[in-house]
Amino acid sequence: MTVTNILLSGIVGSTAYGLAREGSDIDRLGMFATPTEELHGLHRPPESHVSTAPDRTLHEAGKWCRLALAGNPTVMELVWLPDELYEVRTPLGDELIALRQTLLSARRIRDAYLGYATQQFRKLQNRQSDPHTDGLPQRAAKHARHLKRLCTQGYELYATGRLTVRVEDPESYHRFGEQVAADPEAAQPLLRRFEEAFADTRSVLPEKPDERAADAWLRRVRREFYALAPVTSA
Repeated sequence: MTVTNILLSGIVGSTAYGLAREGSDIDRLGMFATPTEELHGLHRPPESHVSTAPDRTLHEAGKWCRLALAGNPTVMELVWLPDELYEVRTPLGDELIALRQTLLSARRIRDAYLGYATQQFRKLQNRQSDPHTDGLPQRAAKHARHLKRLCTQGYELYATGRLTVRVEDPESYHRFGEQVAADPEAAQPLLRRFEEAFADTRSVLPEKPDERAADAWLRRVRREFYALAPVTSA
């Protein structure tokens, strides 16, 4: 898969979190700009490109902004990666990193991160109730690690306005995953504890994100990738 006009791209997933072990996949996430003229035709061009071997997800700049403004945990980490994990950085990508805090809002971050964590818990419960599920222990442990990470990172972002992608004490996440793989209900106390922490903490974030900043940035992207079609004589 060849995608042009990549603005920002880096290594995410277990490698970025510090949770990778031997044999772990290397996941990449990025953002690209569709040539502006292509946005005005009858059919909209694809807004995402997903590939395997290597595992890479690329979102168009407009879609990425909409997801980030909604608090989506997966896309959010792209603008909070450690410098060494970026593989593509452009001036427009750096501009977006600089305005990352304007994308945040208390309610959307709380709802998105807790919502995703709750989805992981439901997957754990569903796997427990389905005797035909393949690879139960490994998949359950992965869902449990995601649950803990989403709760921890989401709460940090909600409480401080900062996101630390690399987790503290990675081995505690692996131990938690193994414990929950043996008993999915063991994840419930952690989820409840973070639900209470969110409820009891006054966030430093505003109630709504500053959509004007994202809109202004996206308009700069559209200007940068606008080219007049050549004029042909009759």
